[in-house]
Amino acid sequence: MLPLPERRFLADALRTETVGGILLLIAAVVALVWANVWPAAYQSVLHYTIGPSVPLHLDLPLEAWAKDGLLTVFFFVAGIELKREFVAGELRSPSAALLPVAAALCGVALPAVVFAVANSGSGGHPSGWAIPTATDIAFALGVLAVVSSHLPSALRAFLLTLAVVDDLIAILIIAVFYSSGIKFWALGAALGGLIVFWFLHRHGVHGWYLFVPLALVNWALMHESGVHATVAGVAMGLMLRCHREGDEKQSPGEHIEHLVRPLSAGIAVPVFALFAAGVTVSTTALREVFTQAMPLGVVLGLLVGKTLGIFGGTWLAARYTRAELNPQLSWADLFALSTLAGIGFTVSLLISELAFPGDPALADRAKAAVLVGSLLCAVVATVLLKLRNRHYRRLCEAEDLDSDGDGIPDVYQRDPNGATAHP
Repeated sequence: MLPLPERRFLADALRTETVGGILLLIAAVVALVWANVWPAAYQSVLHYTIGPSVPLHLDLPLEAWAKDGLLTVFFFVAGIELKREFVAGELRSPSAALLPVAAALCGVALPAVVFAVANSGSGGHPSGWAIPTATDIAFALGVLAVVSSHLPSALRAFLLTLAVVDDLIAILIIAVFYSSGIKFWALGAALGGLIVFWFLHRHGVHGWYLFVPLALVNWALMHESGVHATVAGVAMGLMLRCHREGDEKQSPGEHIEHLVRPLSAGIAVPVFALFAAGVTVSTTALREVFTQAMPLGVVLGLLVGKTLGIFGGTWLAARYTRAELNPQLSWADLFALSTLAGIGFTVSLLISELAFPGDPALADRAKAAVLVGSLLCAVVATVLLKLRNRHYRRLCEAEDLDSDGDGIPDVYQRDPNGATAHP
């Protein structure tokens, strides 16, 4: 075990978007190499089954444990972020929330429409319509953090709020469209467990030794019910109190998120990526991404649908309502951000498996399309954001210029006609 200072340093590092995005990228690359160099070993690990078969059917392959188990931690953190945004963030004010909410809604609807149009023919697979609708907040914020040395802070705030709403929509899509064979006794028991979780939390009961076992029971019951198990994580995250009372320095939600986020960013999401991103890469597979309706619909949905949906939804909301774009941002900034939001990695990979549960080959094609589409969005967004970053850097340099070396920037010594005024 690491000494306490090293553990704290590691935990703090895992709370930053850049480190989380890098770990996610490393896990995806390892998965691709493993699946293509040692495919038999990769598949054997994926399908290695552990867990009890009674009383709840939890004898699951490692792939399912990563998808249904570890990813619940990610959605638990997403639930806390949602609650915090509703209580103290941009979503608290309807006027401030209107633009990012409109952007998120249109950024989900248009990719689904693009996918549906691409798959409207005889060879299409319309059941995958939700694959290109999600934004990967870890990757997107990671790219933004690497590029944005001079970009306005309002850009990150807009992306974060947009991604939080996007996560909520993705959760609803998974719960409504990708849950089947509902067992109402298990669902009722899970809802009862969630009520107990809420009651204990709201009445000031403390102790991880009580809440962690209760959370595991709620997760297991939700998994048994047929509703996707990650919904339990979101529900428990939303139940945490995220406003401060009395002399609290942190609300319980903030405190728990601070503790759990390193687990989500450092273990849960990278391990899921390790088990989900391992698809066979070949010239044939890459050609199919651009020639077959289903994978092409995913790529176009991410690159075109997300970009135009988010940008267009924001523009329409600003044009026809009282909502206004943050004065720190320009429409060129928003277009670059819209392209960045097309990175749909974690949740898109999850939906790829849920959309084609009986056809692993088709699911792998969808995953390959997610990887290609996300890579294209990341490259295009990086170029656009670097151009915007260069623009803002020049503005900062012009503002800081002190040609006469008197310690006062020239911009503050100009006369009304624009000429530099020297005393």
